[in-house]
Amino acid sequence: MFNPFGYYFFQNAIAGGIIVAIVCGLVGLFLILKKEAMLGDGLSHTAFGGIALGLLLGVNPIVTALGVSILAVFAISYMRRKKIAPTDSAVAVMLALGFSTGLILISFAGGFNVDLFNYLFGSILTISTTDLLLVLGLSVFVLLFISFFRKELLSMVFCEEDARIMGIPTNKLTILFDLLIAVTIVLSIKVIGTILVVALLVIPGLCALKLDLSFKKTLLATILFSTTSTTIGIILSAIFNIVTAGFIVFILVTAFLLTLTYKKLE
Repeated sequence: MFNPFGYYFFQNAIAGGIIVAIVCGLVGLFLILKKEAMLGDGLSHTAFGGIALGLLLGVNPIVTALGVSILAVFAISYMRRKKIAPTDSAVAVMLALGFSTGLILISFAGGFNVDLFNYLFGSILTISTTDLLLVLGLSVFVLLFISFFRKELLSMVFCEEDARIMGIPTNKLTILFDLLIAVTIVLSIKVIGTILVVALLVIPGLCALKLDLSFKKTLLATILFSTTSTTIGIILSAIFNIVTAGFIVFILVTAFLLTLTYKKLE
C-alpha cells in the first residue's frame, strides 16, 4: 500500500502546509472582521507580477513577489490616505497593475512555463528544506506580530474610531497589518498558489464565525478548520494524484457548506 509519509518531500509538504494554514487562518480571521477580504485577493494577484519578474531575472520569485506586494501595500495606503481612491478601488488598481505587468513580463520571457504554473496554482509537494525554513521564519514573524498587537487589532476591528480616540496609532497599525497580509500571501504561494490563496485566508474564518463562539474559541476553530482541510487535502491529493491546491480548496468549501447545514439544523 502506498505510504506517502515515508517520503522526505511529503513530510516537508505536511509541515509547510500546517504552518501556512495556521498563519492564513489567523490573519484571515482579522481580515474578515475588518471587512477587507478582497485586499487578500488583490495582493495575491499583484504578487503574480513579482513572481514573473523573479522568473525573468533568475531571482527567487518569493523574494520579488514579497517586494512587489509590499510596494502595493504602500501604494494602496497612499491612495487611501490621500483620498485618491477608497480601499476597494485602490486594491482593484493594484490588482490590475500587478497582474498586467506579470503578463507583459511573461511575454518577454517567452510565455508560460512549468515554474510559473507552480507559483500560480501551488506546488507544495516540491517544497524544499530551504522553502520550509523561509516559510517558518516568515510565519514566526506574523505570529509574533499578532500576539504583540492582538488587543490593538481587536480594537481596530470592532471600532476603529474608538481605537483612535484611545490613542492607538490606527493608521500605522493598518499599514503594518496590510504588510502582514502581504507576507502571509507570499509564504502561502508554494502551498496553494497566488490564484487560490484567498480561499485559505477567508474560508476557515467564515466557517468558525458561523459557530457563534467566543473570540478565543473562534480563533482556535479557525486554525482547526484551516489545518485539518490543508492536511487532508495534501494527503488525499498525493494518494489519488490530484492537484493539491484545488483539493484543499474543495475541502474548505465542503467544510463551509457543512457548517451552514449544521447551523440551519441547529
